[in-house]
Amino acid sequence: MPRPISARIHVDAVRQNLDFVRRTAAASRVWSVVKANAYGHGIERVFPAPDAADGIALLDLDEAVRVRELGWTKPVLLLEGLFDARDVDTADRHKLTVTVHCDEQLDLLAAARPRQPIGIELKMNSGMNRLGFRPGDYARAWRRASEIAAIGPIGLMTHFANADDGAIDWQIDAFDAATQNLLGTRSLSNSAAVLWHPRAHRAWVRPGTILYGASPTGSARHIAGLPLRAAMTLESRIIGVQTLAPGETIGYGRTFAAERAMHIGVVACGYADGYPRHAPAGTPVLVEGVRTRIVGRVSMDMLTVDLTPCLDAGIGAPVELWGEHVRVDEVAEPSGTIGYELMCALARRVPVTVDAGVSPRASTV
Repeated sequence: MPRPISARIHVDAVRQNLDFVRRTAAASRVWSVVKANAYGHGIERVFPAPDAADGIALLDLDEAVRVRELGWTKPVLLLEGLFDARDVDTADRHKLTVTVHCDEQLDLLAAARPRQPIGIELKMNSGMNRLGFRPGDYARAWRRASEIAAIGPIGLMTHFANADDGAIDWQIDAFDAATQNLLGTRSLSNSAAVLWHPRAHRAWVRPGTILYGASPTGSARHIAGLPLRAAMTLESRIIGVQTLAPGETIGYGRTFAAERAMHIGVVACGYADGYPRHAPAGTPVLVEGVRTRIVGRVSMDMLTVDLTPCLDAGIGAPVELWGEHVRVDEVAEPSGTIGYELMCALARRVPVTVDAGVSPRASTV
């Protein structure tokens, strides 16, 4: 028998989350973001779900080609654009839309001779200070792009630095001022802006993590009550049970001492499976449908849980590490990270199955 750990991908959850995005930004078209192999879920596994989207957005040329090979005929956007002259041929062959964020990328396109003009999203650095043309230089870049024969339709795009905490008006104002006389569809909203900033719902929105049921803030509290469904369930089983006397410790570093006589369950899941090593004692976990907590240090292949609320749980008892009842953000936040990282970090050694039917009911924690 293999180790009892596994992950399940709920395709219908992605589909329903996308439908929620459509209702929330009803006047906008939707780029479904499937970068990082669909946030660790697997592009091929979730692919049926984005059918209702207007386009798919990702980073890698390889992923773009995979999407086309799966039969996707609508727009595909490369969020970081092209890096080499050879990339232009791939973009041309597969009819990709490419982000342009610097003069060097304009140079690549100016020197290219594609079979048909390549659509671009011209990116503005409105305050994120990663990629893009600054507002004062944006109109010049737009004019140059409009004169390049290899470039087709020009969209106007920016990205928010802190849409998760509400302070985005300054970036919207900078974007609007710099683009007021420029033609092109606008795309501003990431997941957080989709949920909480309707002013940013322009022609296109770009939801990412909310398609997979995770919080854009990294806190499950901020999506409590929203009909966002977990698209990934990480589950395992109890493989050992120990009884500790008061004061006895658990695992490496002896970081947890029993406050009283305790039953401890050993779960077949560790940081080599993608569970965060720094998850502290108290991080929630579900054992036989009962909410409890991890205790002690997470090791490479195992972690330990408090069986006090579920004393009848023994070897073989089912454990949900994250998913329907324990939001991935509830594991990530006390571990000092975000749900994005945990989903993307699911280890290759974890077997994955695909549930193409109706997903579990949304958690409202």
